[in-house]
Amino acid sequence: MDHSQMDHGGSTGSATDASSVPELVEGHEHGHMDHVAMFRRRFWVSLILTIPTLVFSTGLQDILNLSGPRFPGSEWIPAVFGLAIFVYGGRTFLIDGWWELRHRQPGMMLLISLAIVVAFAYSAAVTLGLHGMDFWWELATLITIMLLGHWIEMAAVMSAGDALGELATLIPDVADVVHGDHTMSMPVSRIAVDDVVLVRPGGSVPVDGEVTDGDSDVNESLLTGESAAVAKSVGSEVVAGSVNGSGALTIRVTRVGDDTALAGVMKLVAEAQASKSGAQLLADRAAGWLFYIAVGAAIITGGVWYLIMPGDPNFVLERVVTVLVIACPHALGLAIPLVAQISTSLGARHGILVRSRAALEDARLVSIVLFDKTGTLTEGRQGVDSVVTVGGTTEDELLQLAAAAETKSEHPIARAIVDESGTRKLRKLRVAKFTSLAGRGVEAIVEGEAITVAAPRVLTERGIQMDPLLVHATRDAAIDGKTVVYVLRDDAVLGLIALVDVFRPESVEAVAKLRARGVRVAMLTGDSHEVANWVGARLGIDEIFSEVLPAEKSQVVERLQAGGAKVAMVGDGVNDAPALARADVGIAIGAGTNVAIESAGIILASSDPRGVADILKLSRATYRKMVQNLLWGAGYNVVGIPLAAGVLFGAGILLAPAVGAILMSASTIVVALNAQLLRRLRLGS
Repeated sequence: MDHSQMDHGGSTGSATDASSVPELVEGHEHGHMDHVAMFRRRFWVSLILTIPTLVFSTGLQDILNLSGPRFPGSEWIPAVFGLAIFVYGGRTFLIDGWWELRHRQPGMMLLISLAIVVAFAYSAAVTLGLHGMDFWWELATLITIMLLGHWIEMAAVMSAGDALGELATLIPDVADVVHGDHTMSMPVSRIAVDDVVLVRPGGSVPVDGEVTDGDSDVNESLLTGESAAVAKSVGSEVVAGSVNGSGALTIRVTRVGDDTALAGVMKLVAEAQASKSGAQLLADRAAGWLFYIAVGAAIITGGVWYLIMPGDPNFVLERVVTVLVIACPHALGLAIPLVAQISTSLGARHGILVRSRAALEDARLVSIVLFDKTGTLTEGRQGVDSVVTVGGTTEDELLQLAAAAETKSEHPIARAIVDESGTRKLRKLRVAKFTSLAGRGVEAIVEGEAITVAAPRVLTERGIQMDPLLVHATRDAAIDGKTVVYVLRDDAVLGLIALVDVFRPESVEAVAKLRARGVRVAMLTGDSHEVANWVGARLGIDEIFSEVLPAEKSQVVERLQAGGAKVAMVGDGVNDAPALARADVGIAIGAGTNVAIESAGIILASSDPRGVADILKLSRATYRKMVQNLLWGAGYNVVGIPLAAGVLFGAGILLAPAVGAILMSASTIVVALNAQLLRRLRLGS
């Protein structure tokens, strides 16, 4: 990126180094707002000064065959106003052009500076007595149009980064901190870990924390991209920036400042906007090459036309100036950064956090998406799939007894049974004498009866025979890879409960979306073949890698890559780090409260796997816009430089410097508007 864009354009460098959310936002907002205001102010002042410069310019009047107003001393107006425009309007280009020259990083600003310095020096010489036609009007229009282009660029870049500011506004300035039986307002910046805060209905959550009292629905949409409110109760985690619903929540603070999820999201967006992709690096190199091409073309143009028209130095200089003006790589320099800014901000609005622009760019090439099963396609917990009873016991009765016996157990199977009982709104039964059977189940006295919830081995140990109906049900469950537990009253088997991994409700649609795009979908799991095949059949996945140890996951990625596939690995980031790093594109899912996953290039803040299809869609749309802008920016120079040099002079086609400036600025506007069209991309549909 050229120096002007480093200073004025919005790499988010100041934001990246911020140590807190307020500083992050302040650096982002003030940097862009100051430069937008500066270019706007300089443009309007220069435009006002340009009007009399054009009106009183005899050279322009001669070209247009017009006669303008005349009075004593009017011949000096173009020079006076042109000088003011050069000093005031051209100052920013001259400063940045000098920076590029000193650091041997030639680019757009050096070309602009060279053009306006040549035009100024020649015009001043003509005004002081050198024979020829001055370029004051051309100098004025060039600087004014360039300022307009930069103003449009800065305004567009600032608009592209608005997501950071929107996130920051979610944090309240003060919070209600609980002290004993009363609360007091305190600045959020003074809140510490383990403080307790009260979030009233409709209020914003000021910090990350854990709910210690209360129930409510919390809107986390701007952070995770999920529109539906999330139910929160005692033990639930909440994140700073989310909006409380109708219930009051008491929250114990677990993270503040830089450690909050919101601060992590903002840093990721800032880092992504400051990073460079392959297309950006190509554009940077092209801008550097264009400097040498432009200077070389200007030298050749000057030499050739001097040989052809040695008696008309004004015409020769005009051609040189026009070449330098039209060669300015303004559109080329804007082509990639603006698209990247918009795409990362657009992704953030939909819960897609881009840590690496290169990862987003590469996602368009993905031919296979490899999902880790647990925590990605499934919720990482078990749920009740079916209940089979014998001896006249109903399903609800069996669940009531099992849930009562399991109430005090923390085992995942116990939690699944208790949750199912709660979902069915079954009455809670009285429990006494709870006993855990290590690795085999639990026993308890429920409503005065001995109830056991046990694994199959308990029945074998006790020599208990099962009803044939339960035998067949057990066999069918085993084929499907389900987990089975039995419910006994004394030594009589009342029935069985079959449990399975709970699918994320969006998983089937996520797989279908990817396959509709022509992308292969595969699943990776450490579960048995039976379980993996059953899950794959339910989700529509037929390419399955099962019984894979965590350390072997990256080897699966390597095997797929060896076959020529571009692999996107999707995991929850817990034990998937090697595979995420090895994949062509690593996507961490379910990171709403843990966005700092270093092994992934892209992070889905929500737990919705449908976001993977959105990533590919965003990648393809982003790359398409980048290519369009690069072709326009480079194509404009390929055609414009020869025309400016006068290769079609014999055909009556000759570009004046002012026309070159207008065309150059027009190309910048086209690139900016084309990038803005990316905002129309619909994600999540």
